Amino acid sequence: MTRFLLTFCALATMLVSAMGPASAREVVDASAPLKTAVTVYRDPLRGVSDQMNRDMPQGFAMISETRRVTLPAGVSTIRFTGVAEGMVAVSAIVTGLPGGTIEKNRNAELLSPAALVNGMLGNRITVTRTLPGSGEQVSESGIVRTRADGGLVLQTSQGFEAVRCSGIPERLTFPAVPDGLSAEPVFSIDTRDETGGTYEITLSYLAWGFDWQAHYVATLHDGGSGDELRLNLLSWLTILNDNAQTFADAELMAVAGTLNIESDFEGLAQPPRAEPLRLTCYPFGSTAAGSPIPYFDDPLAMAAAPAAYSKDRLITVTAQKRNMALMESAADVAMVASEETLGDLKLYRVPEPVSVNAQGMKQVAFLNRQSVKGELLYEVFCSPWDRLSARENSEAAILLRTRNDEKHGLGIAMPMGGITVFEPSAAGELLVGEESLRDYAVGQEIEIAMGPSAQVQANCARLSEFGPSDDERRPWVDMQLELVNANAHKITVRLNLGAFAEWDVRGLRKSRLKDGNRVVEISVPANMERNIAFQMRRSVP
Repeated sequence: MTRFLLTFCALATMLVSAMGPASAREVVDASAPLKTAVTVYRDPLRGVSDQMNRDMPQGFAMISETRRVTLPAGVSTIRFTGVAEGMVAVSAIVTGLPGGTIEKNRNAELLSPAALVNGMLGNRITVTRTLPGSGEQVSESGIVRTRADGGLVLQTSQGFEAVRCSGIPERLTFPAVPDGLSAEPVFSIDTRDETGGTYEITLSYLAWGFDWQAHYVATLHDGGSGDELRLNLLSWLTILNDNAQTFADAELMAVAGTLNIESDFEGLAQPPRAEPLRLTCYPFGSTAAGSPIPYFDDPLAMAAAPAAYSKDRLITVTAQKRNMALMESAADVAMVASEETLGDLKLYRVPEPVSVNAQGMKQVAFLNRQSVKGELLYEVFCSPWDRLSARENSEAAILLRTRNDEKHGLGIAMPMGGITVFEPSAAGELLVGEESLRDYAVGQEIEIAMGPSAQVQANCARLSEFGPSDDERRPWVDMQLELVNANAHKITVRLNLGAFAEWDVRGLRKSRLKDGNRVVEISVPANMERNIAFQMRRSVP
């Protein structure tokens, strides 16, 4: 029996010794970021004409932070304080550790009044009351007996008391912050280092709540020969950070292109909570209508969540600031992002470190081209379903056309975004058009709709009727196009005849396929009319 007891005690001692280091695992705080890189991806579901959602951005970012940490020998826990609240924890990777990562965790609750109370459950705090007659403050200790889920009960020398139900001012004082609570989001990992030491490690993760969009500003030059023109083109990247964390002196990048996203980053992010402390004492009102929730206008009743921000966000322009950032001239731009190739995508890198402010927007120029070559083009549409006598002259649509190549002064990938066109005048630069642009690769033709023209009009329709069996016989139908040019110079009109595969055409030369439609470009002399006859019929199905 004695041998059995000795053996049992020895085994118990060994078990306790084995469990000791795990229970006494040292917690180490990594330093603040030494270097930070933020790569922003735009909302993959945003359409060409859609604006960036400034209240609930649907894009994301890849964030990489280099930090320094000193590890003890053995197993330890590393805490990374100040990560983005929209962090997708399952995407986090830590490199530079000799022992790798054993386990990853993220705090689910931030430091707040409710979290303080819940963390002190069963422990002593101090309640201070102000006596109404004398104004004297009296303090005593009490044990927290309930969680912060509707009422707070303390056990004091007087018995059990409900806080804020005595009718006199009360203040709670906590001796310390409970373990595990932080005012900022915290990500932690467990690792093992056999010898211990100081290392520079990199934490990389995806974060929800970012987005970016491009906007172009075109300023036309004075003069020009006919419809040929020159323009200055300046574009801004507007980058939005909806998180409550600022990334100071970060290497900032934006990725253009369409990504195939299968994961629900918004659902995976799950930002940590900061619950308010809501205190209720006794029912009042009526049992039929229910009891309203009281509101206490003091810090104890308010959440320690990040402060709300105005919809009119502060926009930081990374250039010389003026009242109208969109109308900056080339000389005013202090920094322009450079373009890099990222597979089939394009990456725009800001050349200098910048701060990506919490719940703010940053503007950076990424395209600044002078004297871009372009021309004005007029477009009219023609359908065999309209009779000439049933139509009146209609205004042609004005298009500003150029090509995205070096010959025309461009030659850089242009991500989708809005474009604003200004024209100089004696009264200053005047707005002449706005449009939305899709993504344009190098070499593609770019067209910007500028609205209808009062100087160029057209009338196009059929002259003959369709017979009852024309769908089977497919006869040729006579068409008439009338063009009027009131400009003092020659113009080019593009005739759009609809879907290329739907109709056959004869009598028009140099027709071509553009965006699925059959088009023909026609010259019209200055202050002249031009009539063109041609024929159309249905194509073979």
